[in-house]
Amino acid sequence: MKVLVEGGKSKHCETVAYDPETNRVELIEQRLLPHRFETLNAQTYRDTAQAITDMVVRGAIANGATAAYGYAQGTKEFSGTDLESFRRHEAEVYEVLTKARPTAVDPINALKEMRRLCAAGSTVTEWQAIALAAAVEYSRRSVEGCRALGRLGAGLIAEGARVMTHCNAGWLACVDFGTATAPMYAAQEAGRRFHVYCSETRPRSQGASLTAWEMGQQGISHQVVTDNAAGHMMQRGMVDLVIVGSDRTLARTGEVANKIGTYMKAVLAKRHGIPFYVAIPLSTLDWELEKGDEIPIEDRGDEEVCGAWGSTSEGQLTYVRVASPGSRAFNPGFDVTPPELITGIITPVGILEPARLLEQRTELQLRLS
Repeated sequence: MKVLVEGGKSKHCETVAYDPETNRVELIEQRLLPHRFETLNAQTYRDTAQAITDMVVRGAIANGATAAYGYAQGTKEFSGTDLESFRRHEAEVYEVLTKARPTAVDPINALKEMRRLCAAGSTVTEWQAIALAAAVEYSRRSVEGCRALGRLGAGLIAEGARVMTHCNAGWLACVDFGTATAPMYAAQEAGRRFHVYCSETRPRSQGASLTAWEMGQQGISHQVVTDNAAGHMMQRGMVDLVIVGSDRTLARTGEVANKIGTYMKAVLAKRHGIPFYVAIPLSTLDWELEKGDEIPIEDRGDEEVCGAWGSTSEGQLTYVRVASPGSRAFNPGFDVTPPELITGIITPVGILEPARLLEQRTELQLRLS
């Protein structure tokens, strides 16, 4: 998508890229946004995994593409021809990347796909070549999937609509276009005017810092609202539609794990008769877990809740403590929304009923492969 640069010009950027010459993964440093736009070069697969853990890059799809490139990067770091030694190295690369962040399923699905495809390699060199080709293809498919989400979801956004979203499920959370934002970008391209409420998404404020930044870069009318304002706004008839993303959607039940606060908005939307949609690529579907209680919910540290990062008037990034000194925090990163609160799940193959995903398993898995 577009990023405004010096002189008021814009350039096209993707969230994650890979340089085969230097074997480095290049990432947009999202912790600096919206104050500074910079990129970070992860020099080893461990650096790439740490970038996922530290939220240099975040969002299920972006993490999936980053993990795929990290896998290719890690296999290329091996020097030698001994296949048995390489397999031990590969197993370590796989383990480090799968443990970078536990809740989202896209990185795990990406790494499983990489491993499955690479198994066709009979030499170290073949394995490395397949890994790179597979990572590039995974990234390309994710972009096309997001484009399809936009085409299929754009019709939900009517002229003059007031759309609420939560966290950042935009192109920064993907490779390009986004999931929840893809219908917005497609509706804008179709000439429709609408307004987006970006809920701030405490404690890391991805809605205020990232989604609002994206909307501004793209020239879409928007406002940042506090998380706690959603109920008031829905009660007063100020919201026509809610679209969010997902880090893991259980195909067996239709339950959706997404950024903490998503469940609360779904309950409020149901109470006020407002359509609530979840936009996902097929790689976000988890076919194994049988209930939402089994989804590993990331428990993050006190610092995020007890304070906030921001920019001073001089442009210096700084952390300010807000909470009472000595107080601790409970900081789950995600919650789970049940299917009965979800109007529909926007996928690259159509808008589906969450409770019927399992019935369409064969078709969906064929589309994914």
